[in-house]
Parts: sequence; structure tokens; C-alpha cells
Amino acid sequence: MKKILSLVLVSALGGAFTLGAYKLFIEDNKATVVTTTETKPAFIPTTNTNAIYKAYETPDFTTAAENTVNAVVHVKNITISSGQTTFEDLFYGRRSQRAQMGTGSGVIINKDGYIITNNHVIDKSQELSVTLNNNKIYTAQIIGTDPKTDIALLKIEADEDLPFVTFGNSDDAKIGEWVLAVGNPFNLTSTVTAGIISAKARDLSGNSSQSFIQTDAAVNPGNSGGALVNTNGELVGINTAISSQTGSYIGYSFAVPSNIAKKVIEDIMEFGNVQNGILGIEILPKEGKKARELNVHDIEGVYISKVIEDSGAEKAGLQEGDIIKEIDNVKISKFSNLRGHLSAKRPGDIVNVTFSRNNEYKTVSVKLAKKETFILPTVGQVKNASAKELKKYKAKNGIKIIQLNENYAHYWKKNGIKEGSIITSINDQKINSVDDAQKIIKNQSPQEPLRIELINENGEKERYYFR
Repeated sequence: MKKILSLVLVSALGGAFTLGAYKLFIEDNKATVVTTTETKPAFIPTTNTNAIYKAYETPDFTTAAENTVNAVVHVKNITISSGQTTFEDLFYGRRSQRAQMGTGSGVIINKDGYIITNNHVIDKSQELSVTLNNNKIYTAQIIGTDPKTDIALLKIEADEDLPFVTFGNSDDAKIGEWVLAVGNPFNLTSTVTAGIISAKARDLSGNSSQSFIQTDAAVNPGNSGGALVNTNGELVGINTAISSQTGSYIGYSFAVPSNIAKKVIEDIMEFGNVQNGILGIEILPKEGKKARELNVHDIEGVYISKVIEDSGAEKAGLQEGDIIKEIDNVKISKFSNLRGHLSAKRPGDIVNVTFSRNNEYKTVSVKLAKKETFILPTVGQVKNASAKELKKYKAKNGIKIIQLNENYAHYWKKNGIKEGSIITSINDQKINSVDDAQKIIKNQSPQEPLRIELINENGEKERYYFR
């Protein structure tokens, strides 16, 4: 019995000795950290301001939403379309027609009932009706449209002052700023979604003809023409398009900037059409072969490839090869930036252009002009002719050819037609300006041959027919 107790005692002492040695010589010292749910982390700002923001605080959209939903309307567009031809139609010599209804949104912009929407919402309408948020329905009149910017202006006659949204400055909108999209997707009236501005000056056409605000606020069919507002409830855009392969929202939506939309409707109300001011330059596309040859395909700015004669750009001293960096202190990294800024300007406006020439920066003031150039099919680029130019060719009227169509240049030069020749009539109609030429070409039937009368470099009148 004593032997057993001795063995147990020796074993216990040996174990204690071994454990103590391990703790003393082998095991690493590790600190034990005790956490508590009552401990709150400190949030340190990344700016040098004294304000400290709390992570659980989020923007309050309620005021902006309340101020907007009552000013966003439901637009219904009834069109008459021809249905499929039936046997009875063939027998009785008639065509089936049926009414189709499209829907969208619109934004009331003053108490008198003027409403801004997208042109594609009201296009080809036979009947237009507008439903307010209080369910009152009115017949709408089209005041004017601009398919180029996809903006239209409507008017309703209400028996009371209407709630409206005030315009904000879309140039001041920042990437990352919170915005609300308000509209009527899928006929669900007064729908509000939130997101941030993802990008600005976005071009979806591929030819730098657009300058959209891109957001990730959910927009679906029916939202077109609705409001994009900031957290103050100010209108910063008109929701217009989505990027989708299915027809429904997949993460990106696009809005016409409010500065462009506002300028378009002001022009429609004052002049009856849109007044576009131009610098008078042609630009070199960055993705083109020539841009790579000149090693300017990755520049930040807009490369001037040509300055139009007698334009504001030429008079201000801009030259081929200059790179526009800023306009009115707005950074220009691509042509859609420039286009977006100029789309809010009119002929006669003055803009300050900062450009780079031989690695030196200069700023000049440029007076925007009305567009005086036009690409005439088959012929090439034409412009309004000055009195001096008309006198040189002994012409009483006409427009001047400034660049021949490269596909037909050999033909024209072979017949004595060069840059500088004066076109006096198109399709037997006298031409005094490029506006006249545009109207004739626009109204020309596809089956109608193009008839051109011009004066060549020898002062001789010639007529040409093209099919």
C-alpha cells in the first residue's frame, strides 16, 4: 500500500514539475484581450475639418421625396398604328388600325403647368394625357421638342397653381453624390429610388453626341421623362435611358443634365426651336488611326484637328494641334465634356477656353456662333458664304463648299469643281444659307434625285443630278 502511495506521489510531483518547466521555458507569453459591447470606436475624419461623422448616420431623403413626388406626373401617349393586314382588308381595300398606349413620366417646372419630359415619351402621339399625383387628369399640348437631346415641353391647363420642381445646377453635381429618381415605372405611380451619381458626361452613342449623367438609382420602363433630384430636391437631370440587354434595369441609368434640359426648353419657349452655339472646330477622335500616328490617342483633353474659317475659334486664335483642357474652368478630358458644356450655351455667348500649345497653357475668350456648316450629301461640307465670296463668283445667293466629299472629290475636281465653289440651288430651290440646305435635304423623298446648281471656279453655272 505504501508503495502505491509513493508511486502516486512521485507521479504527481513529476507532472507538476513538467508543467512548470513547459510554462517557464517553452510556451509563448500571450496577452488576453477582453472586449465589451459597450466599447464604441472613434471615427477619425480624413479631412482637416473638425467635424466627426458617425458611420450609422445616413442621408435623409424624405424632404426631397416629398417635394418631388407631387411635381412628377404620369404621361400617357396614345398612337394609332396599322395592324397586320387581314384577308378582309385585302378584299375591302382597307387597313386595320389600332390604338396603342405608351406611358412615361414628366416633371412640372412651374406653377402654370409647363411640363418637361423625353421626346421619345410623346413621339408620334395622337392624344396625350397627364395624370397628377392627386389623380387629376388633364389633356396635354406639345409646345416643342428637340429629338437631338430627347427633350420635349408640354403644357396643361389646370384650375389651380401646381407644385413644381426647381432646377439645380447639374455642373455642380459630383460623382458619388446621392440622388433620387422619381417616376412611374411599370405604371407604378410616384415611385422613388435612390442611388449615387456614377459618372458624368457619359456618351452612349459612340460618336460623342451625348453627355448623360450616369447613376445607379433604379430606373425602369415608365421612368423616362421623370426627375433626377439631389438631396435638396433640386432637379439635376431628366431620366432618359438604361443600359440593359433585357429591357429592365440592371444597374445603370442615364439622365439628361438639367442645365441642358433647361436651356432646351427656354429656347423652345423663346425662339420656337433650339439655338446651338458652336466654337467652330473639328476634333480628332482619340481612338482613330491618325490619333495614334500623332501619339495623341491618350491625351487628356480635346485635340483640335481643324479650325473653321471665320468662326469664333479662328478669331480667338485657336489653331490646329491645340489641345483644349478647360472651358469656363470646367475640366475637359474628352469631347463629351466639351459637348455637354456647350449644349447649355447659345450663339453669342462668350466662353473662356484654356488650351495647351507646345506644352504652354493659354486662355482665350471665344464668342460662340450659330452653326454655319453642314455636310451636304455627295458634295461635302458647306458653309454660309460671305458677301465678298459671293461677289468673287458674281453670285447673288448661295453657300460655299469648304471641303469636298472624299469619295467624290476626284469626280468633282475632274469637272472643275473645287473648294470655294458656290452652290446656288438644291432641288430647284434657291439657297441663301445652310439652314435652307438642311431643310431641303430633310424634306427630300428617298426616291427623289438630288439636283444641285453651282458656280465653278471659272464663274460658269453647272447642274448635277445624283440618285
